[in-house]
Amino acid sequence: MHPSLGSDTLARLRRHRPYPAVSVLMPTHRREPDNAQDPVRLRNLMTEAKEQLEADPAITRATRMDVAEQLDQAMAEIDLVHAEDGLVVFAAPGEHEVWQLGRSVPERVVLSDTFLTRNLVSAQAAERPFWVLTVSSDRVGLWSGVADRVTPAEAGSFPMTRTVENFDAERRERIGDVPSIFSDEATRQFLKGADAELSAVLKSDPRPLYVAGEAAALSLFDEAGTVAKGMAVHVTQGGLASGSADAVWHAVRPFVEAQAEKEVAGVLEDLDKARGRRAFAAGVDEIRQNVESGRVALLAVEENYRETVRDSGGHLSPAAPGDLDALVDIVDEIVERSLETGAKVRFVPDGTLAGMGGMASALRY
Repeated sequence: MHPSLGSDTLARLRRHRPYPAVSVLMPTHRREPDNAQDPVRLRNLMTEAKEQLEADPAITRATRMDVAEQLDQAMAEIDLVHAEDGLVVFAAPGEHEVWQLGRSVPERVVLSDTFLTRNLVSAQAAERPFWVLTVSSDRVGLWSGVADRVTPAEAGSFPMTRTVENFDAERRERIGDVPSIFSDEATRQFLKGADAELSAVLKSDPRPLYVAGEAAALSLFDEAGTVAKGMAVHVTQGGLASGSADAVWHAVRPFVEAQAEKEVAGVLEDLDKARGRRAFAAGVDEIRQNVESGRVALLAVEENYRETVRDSGGHLSPAAPGDLDALVDIVDEIVERSLETGAKVRFVPDGTLAGMGGMASALRY
């Protein structure tokens, strides 16, 4: 997903704007032949957005031209060759943003005084983002990870580097030529500074953390700092601080997958306990009612679960995607609302919630 959806970013996207704030959403495709249709569909949606701007008498000519120009600029920035599963474009007077999502979105154009963020929030939760910190004596890098890759993170002062007297010190230490550089006070202070930077990142965007490096580096990082103690998974492998994204992902992948399996087992255990104390809900209608009253403590959703419904007097009933009153992104709406009320949201592999309708929850009371 482009860029990190931390709390600060989300608050900025959700703030009220001068009307109109335009949200354009479109499912995209990663591979041929399905991706051949994406450019045409995108042009049609952008045309639809401009037609809605033109038809709205509340929008002045100057504002309409400004927002239309923002849509054109966003269009020029979109790279459909490297598309993921969903595309979201935001445009308002004087600003625009483009987001590629690892989760499909419904095709729609919305004009309002805020951007439509529920699909971003749901995609972020589904991707199970995490941080990887790669540690060495002269370089500390931060990587943003999702379910199938890591990319260099643009956060804080990372990557942090320093000049050491001998760049071969770690190699020479291994063959016994010099004392370990990880007993050096300057190295300790360097890693202590990295710990402080990491603390600020985690405060803004808390995620699971993996710290990778050779054993001596991991030991000194834990000793010099505080933020990773007790919360980080250690990956003992050197040479990653200046390594490629593929090398970092290859090193952490077994740990990420093991953690994901552990989380799924924990979710199922929590749901079983909720059944036992009669604090369990399943299905979109029952869960939405409990979400709105703030009762949901844990929401579990299968990764590709979708439901199209209509609101029939306070209850949700099945609907066809083409119905005028259909709610096509009710699952994403429930996910966003659950997070807003402090619930934990966990996406699990398809089939995990067999017999529960694709979505289940443990209630607070």
